[in-house]
Amino acid sequence: MTDIEIGMGKTARRGWRFDELAIVPSRRTRDAADVDVSWKIDAYRFDLPVLGAPMDSVTSPASAAALGALGGVGVLDLEGLWTRHADADALLAELAELDDAAARERLRRLHDTPVDPDLLVERLAEIRAAGVRVAARVGPRHAADLTPHALRGEVDLLVIKGTVVSAEHVARTGEPLNLKTFIRGLEIPVVVGGCASYRAALHLMRTGAAGITVGVGSEVTSTMSHVTGVAVPLPTALADARAARMRHLDETGVYCHVIADGGVDTAGDLARAVVCGADAVMLGEPLAAATDAPGRGWHWGPALVHPDLSRGVRRRVEPRGSLAEILTGPARDADGRTDLIGGLRRAMATCGYTDIKDFQKAELIAVAGGAR
Repeated sequence: MTDIEIGMGKTARRGWRFDELAIVPSRRTRDAADVDVSWKIDAYRFDLPVLGAPMDSVTSPASAAALGALGGVGVLDLEGLWTRHADADALLAELAELDDAAARERLRRLHDTPVDPDLLVERLAEIRAAGVRVAARVGPRHAADLTPHALRGEVDLLVIKGTVVSAEHVARTGEPLNLKTFIRGLEIPVVVGGCASYRAALHLMRTGAAGITVGVGSEVTSTMSHVTGVAVPLPTALADARAARMRHLDETGVYCHVIADGGVDTAGDLARAVVCGADAVMLGEPLAAATDAPGRGWHWGPALVHPDLSRGVRRRVEPRGSLAEILTGPARDADGRTDLIGGLRRAMATCGYTDIKDFQKAELIAVAGGAR
């Protein structure tokens, strides 16, 4: 790839947004009924390649159960309100009535309450009682402390997720978390992230992770780019991670799954994310826009309540429909913001592909001025 000269001795790569890319049809088409959009990670198969983001406005025990029933998997944030407060649902209802400044301050006070290990186990049990797979997120700083409680709660899939996660997280306040050692000491599949470059993705894959999340600064609630200047357009980050996955597969024979995290808003975005290299997507705002979402019309991420440097905002989201309508239809409008899976299925059929891995081979074209 040709670099762009920024000034003497400093160059930059060109990054691409979803609206600057379009998928090129192949010489054949398929019937949409013959398309398989399922996704399998480790021993677990999911009918939909969708993870609910570990955000309090998106994933509660109830919404995780609902998403699991539809064929996806909701990831509960083990450092969020649900594991700190027994009355989390009532608190979310209270937050929905507050203005932005008051809600931000209230959230910070609520996060001053420590995580309750017994409540954490109880929340995971609520999800398991629904008969679906249980997935949970911990941050790298607290992974060593919280993971034993997650295991006690019989979690199926552990997600170690921060804004940016490296293969060795170093903190002045304690021993570094060596992800390779940590992951290989567990008997459940682990997903780690985020990352946004070839080298970072490859290093995370080499830890033994079953999957990685790709996306830095791509979630709509993130102000990472404004606060730190750090961000990578998601299609470019996914393509780089795809290349890292190919190298890792050549080196080890192990396929590491790539999960697009943030930045996917429409069915067209979902299809393009898969073509760029994603095996599945982690959805935030689209699921927060469900009429039955725990955020009750509001959406925010963990970075909003960082004690020292907030890197997120709280957003009002317009309702799109029920969780089922957003994911599996029927579509309410022709804007691609409902029936995301139907749009993905149609894109795959139109381009002649019958499964997710095959669809990753599709051709892309850059569209001047954005896709139409």
